[in-house]
Amino acid sequence: MPASKSRTAPLAALNDASPEAIEMKSVLETLLLEYAAKSYFTKVNELPAFQAVRTQSAAYQGRLALALATAMSRCSDDDRRIGHKTTLAELLSALMRGTLGLGEADYLRLFQLYGLDFSPPKPSYYHYYPFPVLLTLAQVSRLAKKQGQLTPLLLDFLTELLDYTNGGAGEVGKISVKVQEILNSVGAAEAVPTVLFADGDAFGQQLSAFVGGLAPAAPATAAWLRLLQACQKASGSQPTAKLQKEMETAIAAIGPEAVRPQVRAWLELLAALPVQNRPYEDYEDPSEYYGRIVFLHDANVIVAKGLIWAVQPLADEPLLHLLANLAVKCYGKIPGRGPVAAGLGNACLRTLAGNGLPGVAALARVRSRIKQNNTQDLIARYIDQASQALGVSPAEIEDLAVPGFGLENGRAESALDEYTAALVLANGKAEVQWRKAGKALKTAPTALKATHADDLKAMKAALVQVQQTYTAQRDRLDRSFVAERRIPGPWFETHYFHHGLMAALTRPLIWRQHRPDGTWQDVLWLDNQWRGAQGQPLPAPAPDVEFQLWHPVLVSTAEVLAWRALLEQHQLRQPLKQAFREVYLLTPPEERTATYSNRMAAHILKQHQFNSLAKLRGWKYSLMGAYDKGYETDQATLELPAHNLRAEFWVSEVNADDAFNDTGIWNYVSTDQVRFARGSEPVPLPEIAPLVFSEVMRDVDLFVGVASVANDPAWRDNGGLPAYRNYWESYSFGELGEVAKNRRLALERLVPRLKIGKVSEIRDKFLVVRGKVRTYKIHLGSGNILMEPNDQYLCIVPDRSAKTMGATDVFLPFEGDAVLSIILSKALLLMDDDQITDNTIIRQIGRKTP
Repeated sequence: MPASKSRTAPLAALNDASPEAIEMKSVLETLLLEYAAKSYFTKVNELPAFQAVRTQSAAYQGRLALALATAMSRCSDDDRRIGHKTTLAELLSALMRGTLGLGEADYLRLFQLYGLDFSPPKPSYYHYYPFPVLLTLAQVSRLAKKQGQLTPLLLDFLTELLDYTNGGAGEVGKISVKVQEILNSVGAAEAVPTVLFADGDAFGQQLSAFVGGLAPAAPATAAWLRLLQACQKASGSQPTAKLQKEMETAIAAIGPEAVRPQVRAWLELLAALPVQNRPYEDYEDPSEYYGRIVFLHDANVIVAKGLIWAVQPLADEPLLHLLANLAVKCYGKIPGRGPVAAGLGNACLRTLAGNGLPGVAALARVRSRIKQNNTQDLIARYIDQASQALGVSPAEIEDLAVPGFGLENGRAESALDEYTAALVLANGKAEVQWRKAGKALKTAPTALKATHADDLKAMKAALVQVQQTYTAQRDRLDRSFVAERRIPGPWFETHYFHHGLMAALTRPLIWRQHRPDGTWQDVLWLDNQWRGAQGQPLPAPAPDVEFQLWHPVLVSTAEVLAWRALLEQHQLRQPLKQAFREVYLLTPPEERTATYSNRMAAHILKQHQFNSLAKLRGWKYSLMGAYDKGYETDQATLELPAHNLRAEFWVSEVNADDAFNDTGIWNYVSTDQVRFARGSEPVPLPEIAPLVFSEVMRDVDLFVGVASVANDPAWRDNGGLPAYRNYWESYSFGELGEVAKNRRLALERLVPRLKIGKVSEIRDKFLVVRGKVRTYKIHLGSGNILMEPNDQYLCIVPDRSAKTMGATDVFLPFEGDAVLSIILSKALLLMDDDQITDNTIIRQIGRKTP
């Protein structure tokens, strides 16, 4: 068949011999030929034949639209396969954007040609794709407004179409909303607008129940329905000006004080709604399971997004807190799929960012709880925009974001009848303490559960918030060393030293006080006074002094040791490693390589664990998959804006034994160079400030020290990667890194004070424990164990959820060292190896079972 005939083949079905039909067919042939010859960038309305059609009357264009729809409906399977139907749809859609002289019967005919047959079973949207249903409804809407009414026949059709599309998402959801608009526009003035919701989840059901409970004659009913109808149009990434106006008008008619609590109740439901794994309805065979992750019906996601946009001008502190928690939930990861509801999370962030300092403060609080790189960037942009608008720095925004929770000296008390509840923050742990008539109680009084249920619920929520905020701020401070930020004295006093929550973090830390003349002194708040490294009292700082977090790389080894001795003498535990912080100095090999360090190269890391750690420390990294960049080197990066630098830690996939998971992500990566760059140019390592270099290398050492396969005692025995077993053995019992060296110093002080002291000693890189059956060498880096006399490996997998036995009453000058806790618990277990009941361990140590 000639090419021209092939392109016009779908018109063969137009066999009406009337002069008008012949003319329509001729025009369509010309359109199709010009369409086939047009360039990719040429639009349909730019075709000469189409422009000629536009000069004709509306009635003429309407007849052409009917002819196009007829040709589309009669397309053969071959025509569908080669795209003729889609071509006709583009021409019909272009016509539908103009003015058509069609009547109600013509539109009913068009819908019939589109295949909108409502007899069961209900067809999917793809049944009538690519017919321009939504554009045709827009034409019907204009006709309804012009006439002020529609015939019963067309109204019946629209009612059936509404039932057919109700609960649909995407294009189907838009069709449903458009039909509701048309039906409402031709209803009686006193009629209640029609608004329907998908009932596939509790949120949609609650919305339907709310609408069903509205009194038709109530003044606010129509406004509520207009608001909810407007929310059904929230399909974009942000509200249009028209949609924003609709929502604002509806809220004004209802009354903001009525809208706020109702929307809050709906958002509370969303925050509590579980993410479920449901089977597909199409599969009924119980022997096979096909699951899908469900949070909200797609159509209800749009409504929820609209409500979040609508409530922006009404958000108070509780609502902002709720939006922040909902955002965290929406960005929670579903394995193999991605975030729970990223669009809904974006709406939460947008509303928070639009609420001035309180909203941006909530954004700053939520930032550490969201791990996606693109979302982190979005939050950072919002904070930067707010900092410029408010005239404060992003760091100051984050300072302002921290709530005090009414705490004074780590304590906030409230009275409930004859009971006193105290929210206490001490040693990094938040708890509620109860008293009655001065006598301490172990738990919340049972009597209050009936009379003060809401107060107890609020107290429990506050407890969680205090603990989460403390942890987030501790991590923020721990990441802030590298910024070398100097905080003006008055700001430091208000937002750190005298702040309800931040004081618990600030006062146990060492600070460098910078004077205007360029001199400084290092201080610690101890016994209600600033003191130096020798414990000597120091005068109160002048108002013009600036405070900077002290770092051990800034001073001599003697000063570091003096601070450590002072902390131990006064049993002062720091919330993060500071005096005992690891220091990484430039080595001769790194000076020779100049622009890169191989110190942390050639390690095998569990990629998912490495990814989590990197994001926890503020680095950006994307998981490498076997499906795209898996064959290339990739990198984790840390932006250092205070120094106009970027740190890079290069890694490669470990392509051995098809070591990737079900979603195509490599299980392991191998480590390579650490570099620094400014723009696209590498920066020589000797030019990097010692504090910056030390902190970056400390992060990388953390990644290696925690995510290395050598830290998994069962990795070798469970198969691991055979090609890398030598690495596992050499790292598991190799030389100590900086973290392990610090751990050794701590153990040298701790072990003599513990009950293991009489049977244990530090020997080189091991804690050696003499049991009743054998002697054990616990490596101070990995926590793995060798047994004397033949260095046989002993596999003990620790219960990381259990508390370290016997070590909870031992003073540590800093919070948290998981491997140190594991080493101590293993030592306590092995000193009494004749009492071990675990058969797996008994077999390995060679003890006879009783």
